[in-house]
Amino acid sequence: MKNMSLKEISTACGGVYWGDEESYHKEVSSVTIDSRKVEKGSLFIAIRGARVDGHTFIPQVMEAGALCSLSEDPIEDAPFPYILVNSCEQALKDIAAHYRQALGIKVVGISGSVGKTSTKEMIGSVLSQKYSVLKTAGNFNNEIGLPLTVFNIREEHEVAILEMGISDFGEMTRLAKIARPDVCVLTNIGCAHLEQLGDRDGILKAKTEMFDYMNSEGIVILNGDDDKLSTITSVHGKSPIVFGLSSERDVYATDIENLGLKGTTCTLHLPDMELTATIHIPGAHMVYNALAGASVGRALGLNADEIKAGIEALVPISGRNNMIETNGLTIIDDCYNANPASMRASLDVLATATTRKVAILGDMFELGNDADVLHYEIGVHAVKSGIDVICCIGKLSRKIALGAQSTVSPSRVLSYKTKADFLADAPSVIHPGDAILIKASHSMEFPELVESLQHINLKHVE
Repeated sequence: MKNMSLKEISTACGGVYWGDEESYHKEVSSVTIDSRKVEKGSLFIAIRGARVDGHTFIPQVMEAGALCSLSEDPIEDAPFPYILVNSCEQALKDIAAHYRQALGIKVVGISGSVGKTSTKEMIGSVLSQKYSVLKTAGNFNNEIGLPLTVFNIREEHEVAILEMGISDFGEMTRLAKIARPDVCVLTNIGCAHLEQLGDRDGILKAKTEMFDYMNSEGIVILNGDDDKLSTITSVHGKSPIVFGLSSERDVYATDIENLGLKGTTCTLHLPDMELTATIHIPGAHMVYNALAGASVGRALGLNADEIKAGIEALVPISGRNNMIETNGLTIIDDCYNANPASMRASLDVLATATTRKVAILGDMFELGNDADVLHYEIGVHAVKSGIDVICCIGKLSRKIALGAQSTVSPSRVLSYKTKADFLADAPSVIHPGDAILIKASHSMEFPELVESLQHINLKHVE
């Protein structure tokens, strides 16, 4: 890794090097906190976790070929190089910040309450038409995951797309200090992490910390249809690029045709180009993702044909509006995570189905004192969206059931304490041909339901 010798690493993290002079000037081949991913020449950073202390693996990784380890504890008579630091977690961030600043690469930083990952995937699909792109994998978007993503950038990469997730004030500042984005994209300001951030104004304040370490010549791209983001009219003396559904925006969409569960066709208007594209993932929110992708693509020099090709090449990923057609059912696997805004958006996707519509919904966490009300409102929304059967699983989701039952016959609303309770009843609840949405917060572990319903023996015959 260029500019990543043990000497430079020690300086970057303020650590004390212990080892031979020859190794001190060698560059590491990779950086990892996972002992299973160590390769010859790696730097291993020993993180103390809730269940596992990485320090216990230092002898093992060094024997496996690591060049050096970072440790918070002195290692007496160590027969291998190591760097002594006060905090391995802080060192991880400091080293990543050093590595990022040594890279000649454009960085796109993405944040927002809802849609970060789907927007990241759209932007990645668009930019891949012209550049070699590295993007955040999975949920590696926090103060551990983002540095590890940065360490995956190599000389062949021309653009890095970094998803930046937060739950408290100050986190975005620390992430932006590492990422140093050239392009900042904010999708929306919703009702996530209210326990720490208080209200939507608090969320706006926390998200816009991203601008503090943006490249001085950087570009800000915002969803202008979001009432909070629309208040941002200048960042460091420059107007942001604003996208939305109104022709008053810098980038906007018209001629939107809903293709149901097959997606959406629309025409995108940019200041110097126009294109019509089909988005093959359903949901009105995907038009906003396409607008964000087009905005970033234009900002980084793509033409209309490249942007169109990137939008149309996008395919869903597991747990994110992933369509699974199996066993006579259409399953919408959107169970990676959930908050009120994303829950509504997913219900709206389900509502476009032309068959019987079943929503299997679980608890949404980190909603603070408003959790009961926000769950209740989801139940009301599900009914208004035309969902035929609403299955609620979990303690908080009982409020979803109550909200739904306030406006519809209770026979269409079912409430279960556990996933096992639901699965026992599922063969009687699910009908052949149903379109089924599965969604809840990540810790509800709803992928189990996605897997089970693919193999369900249905009792109904139509």
